Amino acid sequence: MKKFALLLSVLAVLTIGFSAVSAQDTAWWTEAGKPYAGVVLRGVSESTPPSNYVKDVLAPAFEAATGIKVELETTSWDQMYDKAIKDMEAGTGLYDFVYIEQDIIYSYLARDFLVNMTQGLADNPQLVAPGFSVDNFTSFIDNFKNADGDVFGVPMEAFIKVYLYRLDLFNNPDIQAAFKEQYGYDLAPATTHEQYTQIAEFFTAYGEANDMELWGSTVQAASGHPSSFYEFFESVAPTFGVYNWGISMDNWKATSANGGAMDSDAAKAALSWWLNLLQFAPPEATSSTWDEVAASFAAGRAAQGLVYGENAAWIATNAERSNVVGNVGVALPPLAEGVLDQAAADEGYIGYYDGGAFGIPITSKNQEAAMLWLQYVGLPEIQADWAVAASRVTHNATFSDPKIVEANTLVDNYYAKMEEWGPWFGGAPAFPFHAQVREVIAPFIYRAIAGEITAAEALDQAAVAVDAELVNLGYGQ
Repeated sequence: MKKFALLLSVLAVLTIGFSAVSAQDTAWWTEAGKPYAGVVLRGVSESTPPSNYVKDVLAPAFEAATGIKVELETTSWDQMYDKAIKDMEAGTGLYDFVYIEQDIIYSYLARDFLVNMTQGLADNPQLVAPGFSVDNFTSFIDNFKNADGDVFGVPMEAFIKVYLYRLDLFNNPDIQAAFKEQYGYDLAPATTHEQYTQIAEFFTAYGEANDMELWGSTVQAASGHPSSFYEFFESVAPTFGVYNWGISMDNWKATSANGGAMDSDAAKAALSWWLNLLQFAPPEATSSTWDEVAASFAAGRAAQGLVYGENAAWIATNAERSNVVGNVGVALPPLAEGVLDQAAADEGYIGYYDGGAFGIPITSKNQEAAMLWLQYVGLPEIQADWAVAASRVTHNATFSDPKIVEANTLVDNYYAKMEEWGPWFGGAPAFPFHAQVREVIAPFIYRAIAGEITAAEALDQAAVAVDAELVNLGYGQ
């Protein structure tokens, strides 16, 4: 029965996708696609809910409308990057479109890897699709523009990394009474780091006492995988007021002695707090990337956690994959004093605004057909169903779509909260050296996770290493 129910769910999603497409002017798409009939566009992306929706729903609909086939390879995050970069570096042209995460776009632009969509459409007015406009998108599209404002990627997902918590646990009267007796205040989503730790401690003990597979918090601490670097520097450190990885963008220094903040007291407090949560996390925490964190929370193995918003909808609504359907609360991450004020004043940010776009490699042999495909992905008509299926929003109008308004009731108003809170979150800093410096820092974070060095030692050593690497790269002379 479960397999049959899942099949019905998939068919329902496909029907929604095709009904949205059928409402468009298909005659234009049919005519525009004629010169490229039979072309196969090959792309690569991470295996995530938004990308899987593209593969399963949007690609077949686009082929039906244009005769252009889309083959999207969805794979692991590290394989996605490796395959895309190697293809563009070698100039082999294996891929006609690639996933570009917000944090890597600056490196791609510096290396002239991508087709200028603005220029490409200006040179080929016959390819400009009715209904497609860069003005439809949220400000997230600005991350995929160059200094002249030209667009190099069409956003296909955007979401904030939120604090999810178990409503069934937090609203249980007996649990509330026990918590207040132990800590002296009412159980509620944590607003401070101390509260978050106490809640994690409480529910870990509660799980042990009641012979439950329950821990107090998720922790994205895969040792040896960049996801742990990202959790700390893009999700945890900002909640303590440490921004841009602690690297000064005025003089390109990381050490406090030279104007940076990577080894600051605030950064060390942040890393110590995060590492301390490992004792209250499921045993899989030290092998958890973003995927495993979402799976752990969905399995009911954690009372709270920082989870990428792209997972919020399915965790809250998909009974085939989640054990906590109907019991998912959404809150802001815990914050140090003054951090929210800094974010509101555009002087900082409280967490990670994640997302990505599809871009066309300069080496693609099917650039014109790919420009049609990327515009199709950016059409207003398909956005609401995609957002319901995968918790991602790239168009301003999507937030007020009736389907999203209805979906809000099932996910603790996640979409409304994303619209309200979004300006307080930030993407990765505009570092052309993103990958190089990440690889310098990450080993120190891995060693701290393993307990080989302390949080203070890790950041002291990382900051010195970053200063040296930035000089090698031509920064901070």
